[in-house]
Amino acid sequence: MQNPDEKPLRSFGFHTRSVHAGARPEPNTGARAVPIFQTTSYVFEDPESAAAYFNLQEYGNTYSRIMNPTVAAFEERVGNLEGAIGAVAFASGLAAQSAAFFTLLNPGDHVVASAALYGGTVTQLKHLFRKMSVGLTFVDPDAPENWKAALTDETKLLFAETIGNPGGNVLDIEPVAAIAHGHDIPLVVDNTFATPYLCRPIDWGADIVVHSATKFLGGHGTSIGGVVADSGEFDWSNGRFPVIADPSPAYHGLAFHQTFGGYGYLMKLRAETLRDLGGAMSPFNAFLFMQGVETLPLRMERHVANAVTLAEWLRDRSEVTAVRYPGLDDSPYSSLTKKYLPKGAGAVFCFDLAAGRQAGQEFIRAVELFSHLANVGDAKSLIIHPASTTHRQLDEEELAAAGIGPGTIRLSVGIEDVDDLIWDLEEAFARIA
Repeated sequence: MQNPDEKPLRSFGFHTRSVHAGARPEPNTGARAVPIFQTTSYVFEDPESAAAYFNLQEYGNTYSRIMNPTVAAFEERVGNLEGAIGAVAFASGLAAQSAAFFTLLNPGDHVVASAALYGGTVTQLKHLFRKMSVGLTFVDPDAPENWKAALTDETKLLFAETIGNPGGNVLDIEPVAAIAHGHDIPLVVDNTFATPYLCRPIDWGADIVVHSATKFLGGHGTSIGGVVADSGEFDWSNGRFPVIADPSPAYHGLAFHQTFGGYGYLMKLRAETLRDLGGAMSPFNAFLFMQGVETLPLRMERHVANAVTLAEWLRDRSEVTAVRYPGLDDSPYSSLTKKYLPKGAGAVFCFDLAAGRQAGQEFIRAVELFSHLANVGDAKSLIIHPASTTHRQLDEEELAAAGIGPGTIRLSVGIEDVDDLIWDLEEAFARIA
């Protein structure tokens, strides 16, 4: 029975946690904003404490490549919003992603990944895994049976994006997670396009979530960063992951899962992978990401509203042969959007111009408000031709699997007045006519 003198625990809402999670007044000065701890290292209390920190017997700051108070505040906030046990931040989204894989894979392992991925991710998987002697199979993510059919005895994880880039495929997370868990392996999901405001993959069975914080979490195109969040629920001691469960020769024979339980994966990710690969997030970037996340839910509401309006408007244009936005009622992903993304299907989508590649390039030349650059998730609206830029390294078969044609244009819809965005696109259509 609860003590009548104790206050009941309150479950705070998403907007409140976006502003407060991980942030406490700085005890020495009372500063309300999280300070930028621009330091490489920290003075130890005494030799015994220093030894305990380096042995992971006590938790404390040792060196900013491994941990930093500003970065830690950002990690706590993202972990909180994703419903995770914790998180570790990195210098970029691809650094976070490669570290997430590197921590749990050994040579000879195998990965099954969605074919509907960001081009940089496809390139990373193909070439990084080859160097690591890790097998890789891409599958059409839309049918759960494809995932099951691609499994081998060496498969150690399934990987996909919540909303595929740029095709807009919505992952049916629940059955794919069930397939993964039925074979004692984790499901890793890139939640960059959805953000935890629109979808929390962990709630549907995902085990690890990765983000390019560069995109919607930061929201203003100022900083590069990434983050890995862990549910803390996966059993790394199930006999399939000796790299995490067995004593580590890189850390004095420490068995991470046995020692840290649910935090075992995150501790290995930080204490070994981040330490050795060195892709640390800077304190200044972490500070800017904290500022960005404070307005995440407000921005996402406007992003989604503008994206829906533009997608519906583009669908009615005679110059457009297809609009691939899962938030449209006639999208093949409409039912999955309603299930996993009830607040909206994000703000990045593609449309195809009937006139092909040359028209696409002319269209991009004609816009004024939309910025032509290789990024998404900015408060400003962005535009790009994927086949010649972000997905240029893919062959024709891989482009087709990702839903990219010669006339495909990708939009990242910002928070401007939607009438002005329509005017800008209208002018571009007039130009290519």
